[in-house]
Amino acid sequence: MGLTYIALTVANPRAPRRRARLRFLVDSGAVYSVIPAVALRRLGVKPHSQRTFTLADGSEIKRRIGDVVLRLNGEQGASPVIFGEKGDSTLLGAVSLEALGLVLDPLKRELKPLPMVLARGEIR
Repeated sequence: MGLTYIALTVANPRAPRRRARLRFLVDSGAVYSVIPAVALRRLGVKPHSQRTFTLADGSEIKRRIGDVVLRLNGEQGASPVIFGEKGDSTLLGAVSLEALGLVLDPLKRELKPLPMVLARGEIR
């Protein structure tokens, strides 16, 4: 099985001109994306919360969470991201993929447009 990498522009939602181009490993099994804390600090992104995450070996770690704007091929989406620490990989997770309107084809290992479904109903 191959790995899928993608380069995205990451921006501070409060100062959109503060941006950087980063290379991500696409990990559709991860919920949140991970961006190195040093890159987020350079963009002026501040954490708003902290969460506990369980690693594959069952151990738990705490990481800070902040928000960014992601851009790819003229599309953009806002997403929460984890402030990565030493040893953490730069990952693009499912929430960010969905915010960009993308899904990973697991067989071809390619990003494809996410089918957008909207349910209509009566408002009461």
